Amino acid sequence: MSATMVLVVDVLNAYDHPDADKLIPNVEQTIEPLANLIRRARRADDVDVVWVNDNYGDFCADHRDLIDAAMGGRRPDLVDPVKPAPGSKMLTKVRHSAFYSTPLGYLLGRLGTKRVVITGQVTEQCILYTALDAHVRHFEVVVAPDTVAHIDADLGAAALKMMEQNMAATLLPAADCC
Repeated sequence: MSATMVLVVDVLNAYDHPDADKLIPNVEQTIEPLANLIRRARRADDVDVVWVNDNYGDFCADHRDLIDAAMGGRRPDLVDPVKPAPGSKMLTKVRHSAFYSTPLGYLLGRLGTKRVVITGQVTEQCILYTALDAHVRHFEVVVAPDTVAHIDADLGAAALKMMEQNMAATLLPAADCC
């Protein structure tokens, strides 16, 4: 049972997509706070961590394949500090939301989770849609702005504002999340 779940969204990234050069500088700023949050969450008794990552259209890929592809990509230094350790909970997704067509909702229900801390990439895309889906499922939504990376600064800021105002999300620094 875990009252709080830290969701680590789409950090297994090879950075070989058209927006990578815009995303990378923002990811660089999130790695240390995110790695620290993951470490604290793993030590806490009532907090769990799950990685939810895009499968990039490869329906044959397993978790190890996604980790290996990201570590073999352009910026393994942005993956290594936040990749799941062996035995970690990990789900794959096919669209923007970590909930869409995944067993995440079921897992959170089984664990008795009430509060979801959302971290990862990309603020104005997958983070926003995951927050919306968590909100409509009646989870308490927390977003750690120092652990989410954007492609477009204006859209990232707007997404954070929407999550806070429209989805009752609490915006907290990673150090205060657990």
